[in-house]
Amino acid sequence: MRALSLVCSLNASPQPSSSQLLAEQVMAEFKELGVEGEVVRVADFDVRPGVEIDMGDGDQWPGLREKVMQADILLIATPIWLGHPSSICQRVLERLNAEISETDDEGRPLVYSKVAAVAVVGNEDGAHNVSANVFQGLNDIGFSLAPGAVTYWVGEAQHGTDYQDLDKTPDSVKETTHTLAVNAVHLARQLADHPYPPS
Repeated sequence: MRALSLVCSLNASPQPSSSQLLAEQVMAEFKELGVEGEVVRVADFDVRPGVEIDMGDGDQWPGLREKVMQADILLIATPIWLGHPSSICQRVLERLNAEISETDDEGRPLVYSKVAAVAVVGNEDGAHNVSANVFQGLNDIGFSLAPGAVTYWVGEAQHGTDYQDLDKTPDSVKETTHTLAVNAVHLARQLADHPYPPS
């Protein structure tokens, strides 16, 4: 079983990223559960705008899509900007939209067998709004969501501390991250053994 995190920080590598840090912490929990994973910073790739699998002209989304197709669990990690997911997160959802028309031999979207989860960081309120928006998009595309499918950290409003600047991970974030991982892996294993029926 494999997991993939698409980190939707606006910053490309090697700039520090709180979204990347939280994604790596989720991946560490997955590894404890026997699930190998990979963290990919989307800003490191030329992902063109659009809603097709391949937008051509050097578009690098097809390579990232292949990683999504090989994963059983997809984690979307995004910062909060103006109360919303990052523009890169929105672009990822738009590109994933193409999967609605990609089906197996029984007419099921290819991602019906996959579980999704979300990690959110920010210095303002909005984690629930951001996760709700991303959840809905992922579910429309065909991903399944386990209970507790989000882990997040937000600092005080108008505060300058980033998640990556904390001396230690708050216990509440550790617990939420652990729950996300346990439930996502459980659901992914259930779907692997008992796929959804054609509809």
